[in-house]
Amino acid sequence: MARKKTTHSEYDSATKNKLIGAIVMGATISEAGRRFGVSKTSAHRIWKRYESQGNTENLPRSGWPSKVNDRMRRCIVQTARKNRRMPLTEVAKNIPANISISTIRRVLAKEGYHRRCARKVPYLTNRHKSERLSWAKLYKGFTRENWKSVIWSDECYIYLGDSHSRIYVTCRPDEEYKEECVVPTFKQFSVRVMVWGCIMEGEKGPLIVLNYPGGKGGGMNSKLYREQVLDGCLKSYYEKKKAEKGKVYFQQDGAPSHRSKATQQWFQESGIKLLFHPASSPDLNPIEPVWHELKQVLRRLDPPPSNVESLSKAVLEAWEQLPVSDVNKHIKNMPKRVSAVLASKGGHTRF
Repeated sequence: MARKKTTHSEYDSATKNKLIGAIVMGATISEAGRRFGVSKTSAHRIWKRYESQGNTENLPRSGWPSKVNDRMRRCIVQTARKNRRMPLTEVAKNIPANISISTIRRVLAKEGYHRRCARKVPYLTNRHKSERLSWAKLYKGFTRENWKSVIWSDECYIYLGDSHSRIYVTCRPDEEYKEECVVPTFKQFSVRVMVWGCIMEGEKGPLIVLNYPGGKGGGMNSKLYREQVLDGCLKSYYEKKKAEKGKVYFQQDGAPSHRSKATQQWFQESGIKLLFHPASSPDLNPIEPVWHELKQVLRRLDPPPSNVESLSKAVLEAWEQLPVSDVNKHIKNMPKRVSAVLASKGGHTRF
């Protein structure tokens, strides 16, 4: 028997459930359909099915029998899971049957697997994982009030011509190359600044543009770190916060300039309490996503900065524009970060 063709669109279960929920809460069928992008006819059909069946699932349909049996389905899933980077064309070659790529894709999709762009994360050794797990165990008892007393810090490079995200403009087809509709690119990131900043829940701390010679041996060393950051603005800011809160911790990552004996001695002499932070763990520092939001502000500038001076000025102005709510939302989920590290046994998290 030939497969019966359908004349209506198929919607995923989440969309159909949202539609039903809106109707149950008092919206008309047409209103719910418009809200979730479902046509009027389909919305009525989904609601009618819900009334008769009590759910929105499609009933079994007649058609050609599937070429994929349970054994082949397990083989497809196991092959794809064992070789995560293997293209679907290669997966098909490893299946003892003549199955198309589209069938492979449908089988995997039904099991919840899809081809996605792999996330880029720092490489974690067993030592890194052990340190991250120790961090999570150490701070799993921290309350919201404890996290409020932490000064989170980090350095960040800001490049002229940074284009790591898409920029959308509104234009007609014949306007796509107009000056205001294009984004200039640069041959190399020769114009850049390094900034240091810190945050606490409820406020943005100081942000400074660092000055260092650059080149071989001219990077940010412990001497420059102490002069420009620690003595430059941190000490006075820390003392101010300590007077307000009573007990304050300072967080920094494991950069060589941070771990040097001279830097550690400075912290001891200054009476500044350090929060333990494991190596290769930007996901455990809530200032990291704040840098992302800062760069988003800079990417929207029109015209963009054209030299070091204008870029430095733009960074400081963008920092002032960032709402404190963007800081708070990342610090407030610190307990979730701790739980995620415990659950992954020191491995990567979604943060």
